[in-house]
Amino acid sequence: MLSRIRFRLSAWVRPRMVYGFQRGDGVFLKRTRVSNMTRIEHIDKLMIEDNVYIGHFNLIDSSGGLHIGEGCQVTNYVSLLTHSSHVAIRLYGREYLTRDNHVGYLKKPTRLGKYSFIGPHSVLMPGVELGKGSIVSAYSFVQAGEYPDFAILAGNPARVVGDTREGDAEWLAQNPELHRLYEAWAHD
Repeated sequence: MLSRIRFRLSAWVRPRMVYGFQRGDGVFLKRTRVSNMTRIEHIDKLMIEDNVYIGHFNLIDSSGGLHIGEGCQVTNYVSLLTHSSHVAIRLYGREYLTRDNHVGYLKKPTRLGKYSFIGPHSVLMPGVELGKGSIVSAYSFVQAGEYPDFAILAGNPARVVGDTREGDAEWLAQNPELHRLYEAWAHD
């Protein structure tokens, strides 16, 4: 019933950014912005750091444990997943809902390294460990695995196609006053 009411109300409510976010452990993050149209499930298992941006129409599934590092940007229409029944439901077919402890049910923590960027319409499956300073290109499907710091990922399935430090070096050469600020997070 509550979800039906929430769905009907969402048709009347416009997407907007909410400044400030209270984590499940009660800590208030004043520089974190989250859209009122993003769905966060199992907030008690979400560890989010400050200065994070989470845009509109995202699904944030924290049931298996999700860590979003400082300064991350999650654009729009992104799914961050920590569980999936896509294998189990095929194995059990019509009996899926009548059984417990499903074989093939995946539940793994997911981690986004600090100052990473997740492009629109991307899906990160359970068990993704994204290194700091990384970019996931729009429409990417990122499978479980460990991805290095400063990786650029793209595709379906996503693969490492570059290193963000190459582009960052050009910006820093043109703006040397920013070098100290960049180094403060990039090398700790």
